[in-house]
Formats: sequence, C-alpha cells, structure tokens
Amino acid sequence: MSSVREKANSRISLLKSLLCVGLDSDPEKIPKLFSSYKNPVLEFNRAIIRATSECAVAYKLNTAFYEARGVSGLRDMEETLKSIPDACMTIADAKRADIGNTSRMYAQAFFEHWSFDAITVAPYMGFDSLEPFFAYEEKLVFVLCLTSNEGSKDFEEQPMADGHPLYRTVLGKVAQWSKGGNGGVVVGATKSNLLGEIRRNAPGLFLLIPGVGAQGGSLEDAVNHGVDAGRQSAVINVSRALIYPSGSFSGVDDYEEAISSEALKIWGEMRRVL
Repeated sequence: MSSVREKANSRISLLKSLLCVGLDSDPEKIPKLFSSYKNPVLEFNRAIIRATSECAVAYKLNTAFYEARGVSGLRDMEETLKSIPDACMTIADAKRADIGNTSRMYAQAFFEHWSFDAITVAPYMGFDSLEPFFAYEEKLVFVLCLTSNEGSKDFEEQPMADGHPLYRTVLGKVAQWSKGGNGGVVVGATKSNLLGEIRRNAPGLFLLIPGVGAQGGSLEDAVNHGVDAGRQSAVINVSRALIYPSGSFSGVDDYEEAISSEALKIWGEMRRVL
C-alpha cells in the first residue's frame, strides 16, 4: 500500500476531516499587511498553514502561482513545503505529463527534488506518459478525470464508442495503472451528481475533489459521495474561499484568526457528515 495513502487515511481517521487547503497564493490578492515582509508570499503561506494545521489533512500547491514568478517563486514553493507538518499530505497541482523521458524528469523534480507526496497529471497522452509517476509506488498520482470547469464537456464528458463518457474510460485505466493503492483521480465537486457514480466504479482509488467554496460545489455531497467504504480515501480542496477571507485586518494574527475560524467551520461540517 502507498505510504502516502496510509498517511493521509490515518490523518482522516484521526481528525474526521477531509480538508485539503489550496495554496493558490496570488501576489495580487495577498493582503497588504504582508507587504512589509521580505517574502510576502512565503509569509502568507506560513500564516495559512499555522491557521489550518489543526484540521488539515493535505495542502495543495498550484505550481502555476509559483512558476509564474520564476526563481523567487520556486524558492517560495520550496520553503513553503518545509513549513507543512509531516503528518499532512503535500500535493503538487502541476498537471504534468509528456513522453516518457520528459515525464521521468517531471516525476524526479516533484517527487525527489521537492519531495511532494502527490501530484496531479493529465491522461491525454496515455500510459507511457504517466508510468514514470506511477513507478513511485509510495506516492499518490491524481489523474484528471472529471474536472469542475465548464470545458469538461469538450472532452471529458463526450461519449466513446461503447457509449460511456471519456471520463469513465480514464477512471477504468487509472484503476488498472494504480500500484499498491497509489492511483487517484481528480473529480470536481460541482459534478456531485456524478461523484457517487465515480466512487462506485472505482472503490479503490483516492479522490481529490476541488470545486467546493468559490466554485459552488456542495461540501456535504462531496463528503458523502467522495469517501470510500471506510469513510476515507478522499480529500476536498478549498482554496479561495478559505485563504482570502473578506474584511479588514489589523495584523497577521488577526488574519490568521479569520482563516482559522473558517477552517474550523469547514472541519465541523465535515465531522458532522463523516
């Protein structure tokens, strides 16, 4: 069994939480109270981690927000990883995949250099583009399956020759490719009517569920339909709705308190449903 999966499930059981905190840290949205720091994004991330570590199972870093700032952004990503508690799963939301040699380098970068626990990948190029990621049997590989964006209708929901939509084909393939439980899929919470179907058709996969909060997905549905028979093997990502609270703040402590309050509210709802 994937050691990362075991770690995540142990924390889910301990906390009765599925919370994944999305660190989509946009310098243009970060409150000005962090501007006095040498590395505003890094200190912003550290504040969020301090405010949520009591109830978070995982942290997901959307790498685009760091890559867009070049070397300084990558340093912030690296230092942010060091600030995340070891008990929490770290996810590189990188959506990578390419021909084998290139994917091997991507896998090495995110699993060895930065030591992320998990990564998101795209299935379009097939197994040889994803095999280098699945070769890391102790990690978790989240394959894009049924995403929360409007464009999912363009490909993911299109029927195949057997009459089933493409995402069902992806789901079946990931179940085959999974090694020791290291396979997972990304399923948007905005597709709650299909989430239960996906879980029933792939009981052994780990689900990463974005789309709760700013995108309008139902937290209760995501919990009920996303977990496996043991009420585990799923995390629900919340980004903007959590890390950018409304209101004015007198300082970092005040900001952390607002984030902590919202995180505890989400956690309480998850505990009620779990």
